[in-house]
Amino acid sequence: MANEIVDNLINELVAANGMPKYAYNSREFNPDKDTVFYSGPFWDDKEVKAAIKAFLTGRWLVSGEHVARFQRDFCKKFNVGHSHMVNSGSSANLTMITALKKHLGWQDGDEIIVSPVGFPTTIAPIVQNNMKPVFIDIEMYTLNFDLAMIESKITPRTKAIFVSPVLGNPPDMDIIQRICRDNNLVLIGDNCDSLGSKWDGKLITEYYYAWSSSFYPAHHISTGEGGIVCSNDENLINVVRSVSWWGRDCRCVGSANLLACGTCGNRFDKWLDEYDGIIDHKYVFTTIGYNLKPLDLQGAIGMVQLKKFDMLESMRRIYKDQIGGFIDTYIKGARVIKETPNSDPSWFGVPVYCETQELREHLVEYFEENKIQTRSYFAGNLLIHPAYKHLDDYKLYPNSNLALSNVFFLGCSPLYNDKVIDYIQEVCKKWN
Repeated sequence: MANEIVDNLINELVAANGMPKYAYNSREFNPDKDTVFYSGPFWDDKEVKAAIKAFLTGRWLVSGEHVARFQRDFCKKFNVGHSHMVNSGSSANLTMITALKKHLGWQDGDEIIVSPVGFPTTIAPIVQNNMKPVFIDIEMYTLNFDLAMIESKITPRTKAIFVSPVLGNPPDMDIIQRICRDNNLVLIGDNCDSLGSKWDGKLITEYYYAWSSSFYPAHHISTGEGGIVCSNDENLINVVRSVSWWGRDCRCVGSANLLACGTCGNRFDKWLDEYDGIIDHKYVFTTIGYNLKPLDLQGAIGMVQLKKFDMLESMRRIYKDQIGGFIDTYIKGARVIKETPNSDPSWFGVPVYCETQELREHLVEYFEENKIQTRSYFAGNLLIHPAYKHLDDYKLYPNSNLALSNVFFLGCSPLYNDKVIDYIQEVCKKWN
């Protein structure tokens, strides 16, 4: 009876509201009225139904059985041993860096090599953990690390190389892995833009000791907000869990309240050295932590999204090639960043490099006037921005500066359909 009520509710919601607003595959595209959004969640009634059922049937709205199942399915899908879901991709990076520092014994002032280009959530957690980001300029033809510069930046205090393939295009993972191995460094990754990207036929995430991903609406799969930290090191993920659960020592899967007895079964088996009596394991805190738990309905949505991942990724690849071809064919002075040799990117967008800043500004204005959304190459060189300028001199990274002034990207969203693609082609044709 309950399932029937939920199903009827779903049908009523879909009938009243239609499909998601941005889903051009589910409705006609009208260029006179509709905006071509660069991205958005690819949801249908299956996600809505999963969320409502999780809301109605779960004892707790926060992390529980649906999150636990999503973590399990995510590990299986992306060939990783352990994972822990949090409330955002930003939180995933924060918990990952915090947990790595504690688990591996890193100290204040230790260094992590990172790109200055992208989104602040790769750099902020390093600073927040009292460590030092050390920057590598990018190659303009790939927008990735200038690999020739990495070893010159390694010092006795370097602990890790933090890779973030912005827009999905991976660097040469073999070279970076070799550098890490030769210098006893940890290789970690922000995979928020590149879920599913491959190097030499292998998922780039398989090269990392630990990595994060995001489920923000613009990303490859979406749970609204949400993020995840993954590793084959179970002990590291236990620390990640602790960091995101107030610093608790308890390692129960999901909420202990899910169990019929209301406990994990060994709550009173934990003693503290400084305390003569028994203390409740559920309330032992071994880490300075946060409350970064996701909602259980996010886990329910995530399980539906995982089933669509291969289809969504395939559509992104097709649309990137098509839209990139339009740019290269019709717009003189602009070129689309191609995949690095030996790679198979899972594209987040269509990155466009313009020969001049003036061309970039005019192109962005032109596409926006025609209701085709564009995005800057995120923050460009973060060292230009007030919050980060004290970390280093932005002038030392000229290619990173060009990423801000001369690069933008268009969407390659699976929300598009043939009419959207035809419209983008028409707009590109009219440029000249």
